[in-house]
Order: sequence, then C-alpha cells, then structure tokens
Amino acid sequence: MANAIEFTDDNFKEEVLESDLPVLVDFWAEWCGPCRMVGPIVEELAEEYAGKAKIGKVDVDSNPQVSTQYGVRSIPTLLIFKGGEVVDQVIGAVPKAQLQKHLDEQV
Repeated sequence: MANAIEFTDDNFKEEVLESDLPVLVDFWAEWCGPCRMVGPIVEELAEEYAGKAKIGKVDVDSNPQVSTQYGVRSIPTLLIFKGGEVVDQVIGAVPKAQLQKHLDEQV
C-alpha cells in the first residue's frame, strides 16, 4: 500500500524536483480544516497512482522554505511538478475527481 510521501525542505529537491515521475505536492497544515478534507483524498491518490506519479505532502509550518519558494499563501494548495517545474496548481479543497483530472493530464 503506497502512502503519501512526507516532503520537507531537506528532501524536496531530490524527491520532487529531480523525480522522473510527475509529482503532486499537497501543501497543508494541521490546523487547516479544508486540508483535513483533502488529506484522505491525497492518500487515496498515492495508492492509485503508485508507479505513475509521486504523491506527497508538505507541512507548511514545519517547512517554510519550500512553501515560501513556491508562493504558497493559502492552503490547501496542490502543485503538480514535472521535470522540476510547476505545471499545474489547484487551490482549495476540491473533489477527488478534479484532482484526478489534473493528474491524468500529466501522467
């Protein structure tokens, strides 16, 4: 069973920017209500897209460097990276089908 990867300021470059697969990054925080709604969806996607895409989360409180670098001001913000670049973004709590649509365009 694949789980969402915990991305941090320390592993972001290696895990996300240097990944051969598209990467969905969920910027979230413990205190954020909408983030808690998106969290289980992100975990499901990690399982469904195993081998096709990397799925993970960045806790914005613990990893301010990455959050600031990508201008994350409201959470949840979900960014899709491909080849080290942001190719898509979704802001706010959205249905799973909408996230799948964004991911499917990249895998």
